Amino acid sequence: MRLYVLLIAFSFAVSYLLTPVVRSVGERFTAGQQLRDRDVHTAPIVKFGGLGIIAALGAGLWLASYLRFFSAVYESTDAIRGVGLALVAVCILGLADDLMDLKWWIKLGGQIAIAGIIVAHGIVIQALPVGSWQIEQFWVQASITILLIVMTMNAVNFSDGLDGLAAGLAAIGAATFFLYSYVLATHVNAEDYANFSALICALLLGACLGFLPHNFNPANIFMGESGVLGIGLVLSVATIAVTGDVQGIEAYRFRNVPAYMPIVLPAVIVFLPVLDLGLSVIRRLSKRRSPFAPDSKHIHHKMLAQGHSVRKSVLLLYLWAIFVALTVVLVAFIPLTLLIPLCLLLGLGVGLLTWWPLVRRRALQLRDKRTGRAE
Repeated sequence: MRLYVLLIAFSFAVSYLLTPVVRSVGERFTAGQQLRDRDVHTAPIVKFGGLGIIAALGAGLWLASYLRFFSAVYESTDAIRGVGLALVAVCILGLADDLMDLKWWIKLGGQIAIAGIIVAHGIVIQALPVGSWQIEQFWVQASITILLIVMTMNAVNFSDGLDGLAAGLAAIGAATFFLYSYVLATHVNAEDYANFSALICALLLGACLGFLPHNFNPANIFMGESGVLGIGLVLSVATIAVTGDVQGIEAYRFRNVPAYMPIVLPAVIVFLPVLDLGLSVIRRLSKRRSPFAPDSKHIHHKMLAQGHSVRKSVLLLYLWAIFVALTVVLVAFIPLTLLIPLCLLLGLGVGLLTWWPLVRRRALQLRDKRTGRAE
């Protein structure tokens, strides 16, 4: 665990120190930038911060290659090389979109190509941990893998609407999945539990935390398309890679962990973005618009409309993400008789905090109504 903590701290430092440099260079490209109708900021802001996050990931992978503990991860360099090449492609696609605002179908094609790089380097979904269901046909493995990567990248992209939102949700997701991957690896091999998924999630956690001080409201830099696509790529690759580890625990199952945990936990990581993505697609298709057409009706926009400030909206969405992740993780450690009432209590608390402006407004309206009647 100490080496993982070292890598988290290292990627944090690289991201934190490099982001101001990226902002300084990027300011040359934002002078004549026009604001969009759905933007919540009032002045052009550099949106190349994802380059700092990706650089921190690359630097962390480089440092890990010199640590003996991770030698097993680097025995075959295909996976590392695939992630590296895919991140380079993400930078190219992200920068092109941030500078030229690419058409949605060009971005989708680029995302599919990036997912194809991952598949070409052997990172594919091999099994689903329900019973003994293994996927044998490569074309099925590749199709499901590409679909998962593209969906995750777009889900994270849809959450990037408020200062610090995407980076914070990614940090929460990376921390959750890092802990799961680490514990899983210790049960696959108690002597050598260096794990590819845990490694890239630890680096992502540090990189996002290092970027967050610059991106939290009021933000002085945005992660842009390269950031959200890079985060989505790493989270999806970690999910895909862990399906291979699941095959190694057929002889040992966590006593209280459902067999479907590797499916549920990754879904929890992007729960809010996926929910927002689904609602957005339904909303846009119902209006006969492209599912990729931008608008200002995402979850975070609705929270602002309720009366929350940007900071409060982001912190509340953090709480929801923590609540959902904590609920799933606690299934492994406490019985349902305690988990259900605890989750109901926590959910009630977070829900009350979220809808408090509406509750307060309704209470004031009732009071004014009663006062008017009394008069």
